[in-house]
Amino acid sequence: MADTLDVYARVQRQIEEDIEQRTREHQGRVSMIRLAAEVTGNRSAMPYTAVAVGDSWFDYPLVNDLVFGQSDIIAQLELLHDHEKLILRLAHHGDATTDMMSRPKQQRLIRALSDPRNWFGGKPDAIFCSAGGNDVAGDQFINFLKFNDGIPPEQGLDTARFDRVLGVAEANYMTLFELRDRYAPGVRVFAHTYDFPTPDNRHPLCAGPWLYPSLKSRNWSIADGKIIVAKALRKFRDMMKGLEAHAGNKFSVIDTQGTFTNPTYTRDWTNELHPTDTGFKRLAKKFDPFWLSRLAEDRAIEGNTRAL
Repeated sequence: MADTLDVYARVQRQIEEDIEQRTREHQGRVSMIRLAAEVTGNRSAMPYTAVAVGDSWFDYPLVNDLVFGQSDIIAQLELLHDHEKLILRLAHHGDATTDMMSRPKQQRLIRALSDPRNWFGGKPDAIFCSAGGNDVAGDQFINFLKFNDGIPPEQGLDTARFDRVLGVAEANYMTLFELRDRYAPGVRVFAHTYDFPTPDNRHPLCAGPWLYPSLKSRNWSIADGKIIVAKALRKFRDMMKGLEAHAGNKFSVIDTQGTFTNPTYTRDWTNELHPTDTGFKRLAKKFDPFWLSRLAEDRAIEGNTRAL
């Protein structure tokens, strides 16, 4: 038990050290651009800044589960060179993701939002959030499945239990909006839905599987499980779109469902939960124009101009 706690403590220290290093690098980039603008007097093309929080879709260190490299949505966004963007990534692989608004994560976000060295004009242009999938996937997925006693897979999801966990995810997003209102008022939050994976037991050596074991224990096939998982993710999408419908939340959802249509699965997905590097790139290409156009609309309405 003591050894397990020691390993956990060391992992958490490493995560915090990594995020501190990312923050220093981000602040260095902001400082250089600010200085260049002051020297040249050209302040008309300041890059956008954003902070990214959440799960492994924003910080996935494996390329097709083989080597470390650029793979997730944020990494792919940074590789799109149509415009410069400075994204402070607080999401971290290996970080506990069952509660995106736990106290440590709230404090981490508050520190980032409150530090003027991270942003032009005192706050980011956007907050990116990738969260919700980890509230369901993993060992807890079994809690939302009925036994296959001859019922069709369309009835395999225990919707009453699943609705309760959706309520937890919704509460986490509401907490995020409250923190935004206090520490970065007026900044739009952007999130995404999840496309439909195949629960076939594929996983990297270091993590997973997240879906197949639970389905197998309830006597569901992979094909049936795909139907059940898709139903769950559609319900998650409906919850997210409900939050988006309230203008006061200042919340926009990039709908990624239906992005991956390859029938052989392997072109788009590297395992049960994570796309390939090319899959993440396709998501980023959908993500990028959406948030930029929405920011432009907000600025046109508000008449805002960014300062140094």
